[in-house]
Amino acid sequence: MIETKKEQHTSYHHRKRILGEFYGTNNGPTVIIFAGIHGNEKAGVHASHQVIQKIKERNIKFKGNLHIILGNINALNKGIRFEKVDLNRIWQHDHITDIETRGGHLNTEEKEQIDILTIIRNILIHQPGPFYFLDLHTTSSPSVPFITISDSLNNRKFSSNFPIPVVLGIEEYLNGPLLTFINEYGHIALGFEGGSHNAPSSIVNCEAFIWKALVHSKCMDASELNDYDQHKKVFSELGCEYQFFAIKYRYELKEQEQFAMRPGFENFEPIEKNEFLATSDGQEILSPRGGRIFMPLYQELGEDGFFVLTRISKFWLGLSVMARKMKFNHFLRLVPGVKKDPENNYTLIVNPKVARFMARPIFHLFGYRQQIYKDDKLHFIKRDRKITEFI
Repeated sequence: MIETKKEQHTSYHHRKRILGEFYGTNNGPTVIIFAGIHGNEKAGVHASHQVIQKIKERNIKFKGNLHIILGNINALNKGIRFEKVDLNRIWQHDHITDIETRGGHLNTEEKEQIDILTIIRNILIHQPGPFYFLDLHTTSSPSVPFITISDSLNNRKFSSNFPIPVVLGIEEYLNGPLLTFINEYGHIALGFEGGSHNAPSSIVNCEAFIWKALVHSKCMDASELNDYDQHKKVFSELGCEYQFFAIKYRYELKEQEQFAMRPGFENFEPIEKNEFLATSDGQEILSPRGGRIFMPLYQELGEDGFFVLTRISKFWLGLSVMARKMKFNHFLRLVPGVKKDPENNYTLIVNPKVARFMARPIFHLFGYRQQIYKDDKLHFIKRDRKITEFI
């Protein structure tokens, strides 16, 4: 394989936020890679070091620009997911305004967030784009690599370069992920899950993903890397297929809940309705529906016990592309009980009584996701949007 035994066990003590920056003609795209947003997920960090080493050793030339940024440095150095709060759950506009106003009274993760935010702002101000944001992660359970995206057509198009599963809609169940925040400004943003936390293959998968992303974004030419075919082969040998899945159920952990997942589940493994999946405070948890198990929790920290997925048909995917390109979403505003948010052109405010007759998949079809429940109304936010100025 591509990595060596020595590389698999390399450990780093991190001080600098920016692992590497490489500049091309400044006429190409800018790729921004985040690694270690969760401090116990180090495969993406190791892979990034390997990519940086190859770039320097081989003097690889870029058409665009590349920035590789560390996430939770404190947690990475301690080998923990996070210390005070999950760094990948605090990217809300209100929260950012609050911590920038508070100044010095910040917890560990909030300080990290301010640092990352400052770097992102500087990149977006001083470089031309288009911009590709990529976030490297791993899972607590055995897993084939997969991609998570907010379901914009631009994200779909870029994710099609990788022959692995794509999971849509996870942002409806998670409050404050970094990439959801980025997507609201119209930029392409993909999350890549390379495999389980400690598997050496996860490093290989993350490195292969980085190289393919650099080539498919046109940030660099494949001819610059003489072993590029080996990285392509990593994906072809997985035996996976480019297909879409949607989350249909989330088991959310309650405070102080004693949760234990049954051992042995792997991501995308088929499960049946009423199958015994886990225990909560000693009581059995049965699956509420059939489908595929997703992100079963096999670590101490986390807010989600597991998800259940279903596969999305090619017909439905094609129909959603047509509906969005023809801007059928404007007809939703004509439905009684649905109105545009006067403060945000990308948000629809929906009476819950109407929503009972217009199921969530209908809003998904037209490119909306459920954002919040506020003032007894549902708020759906549009995923496809024009590039707007970053805060």
